[in-house]
Amino acid sequence: MMAARRAVAIGGGTGLPLVLGCLLDGGFDVTAVVTMADDGGSSGSLRRELGILPPGDIRNCLVALAEPGSELGRVFQYRFGKGEGLAGHALGNLIIAALAELEGDFARGVEAAGQLLGVRGRVLPSTLADVVLTGRDAAGRLVIGQANVAVTDGPVTRVCVEPASPPAYGPAVEAVRAADVIVIGPGSLFTSIIPNFLVAGMTEAVRESDARVVYVCNVANMRGETAGMSAADHVDALVAHGLADDIDAALVDDGTVAPLVVPGVPELRPVYGGAADRQRIEALGIAVRLAPLADPHMPTRHDRARLAAALAEVW
Repeated sequence: MMAARRAVAIGGGTGLPLVLGCLLDGGFDVTAVVTMADDGGSSGSLRRELGILPPGDIRNCLVALAEPGSELGRVFQYRFGKGEGLAGHALGNLIIAALAELEGDFARGVEAAGQLLGVRGRVLPSTLADVVLTGRDAAGRLVIGQANVAVTDGPVTRVCVEPASPPAYGPAVEAVRAADVIVIGPGSLFTSIIPNFLVAGMTEAVRESDARVVYVCNVANMRGETAGMSAADHVDALVAHGLADDIDAALVDDGTVAPLVVPGVPELRPVYGGAADRQRIEALGIAVRLAPLADPHMPTRHDRARLAAALAEVW
């Protein structure tokens, strides 16, 4: 029997789990490579209090790769609404933190959590270094910390991590090099996606692979890191942070699904590919696939079925 094709999805936040589902549906052997820059919410609290790497994005990917309807997955996603020291924490974050202590290593703790959930694939941190994300906004102001970069008045023009060029996690590099398909995004551009490519060896692994590399552009911007940025601006940012000549295709929403109107969020703006954006992206040697990708019921996010169909056309 022929071995399944190998796919690696690189990112973080809420976008990466969606892509993992699409890749599973496509019959791939799936690996998620996840940013370790998160320092907000439950993950940030655990980083400060326990000195561990952020578990939140890891948790979301593990649950996405668990069997559909997994009761344990539902437990992992349970978030405490009250309780001193517990309010705001996802139970899965606490379990991963406990397993990291029991196993003596964060990566082994993540692997143990995956075994508990029976994940179909692997979830790997992009680095095991304790990194701090910093950024510069359009006015040249320095912003320190992932959570602060995400909500800056924006747009962000450049990000870096300290310590600079931390070593990539070996198994993550190996997975990227061996991939048949690499999917970058969707997700917060400067705080979930680009930090993965600021670790030493990750962009080189993409370059050395024989994979088809696909970038999935976000369907919406909100006030903050990508305010006012077009689809071509998103691609330019990836190129500026080390991915020049590495992306084969970009998936961009064509703006036809539904008007992007969310009550109470007037600063929300769509990101879709008009003629000018398409020309700018194609001038970089990247094929552009325009498709209706936004979820009509939640237009800030991709529709899973539509995204899976568009990905299948380009990989």
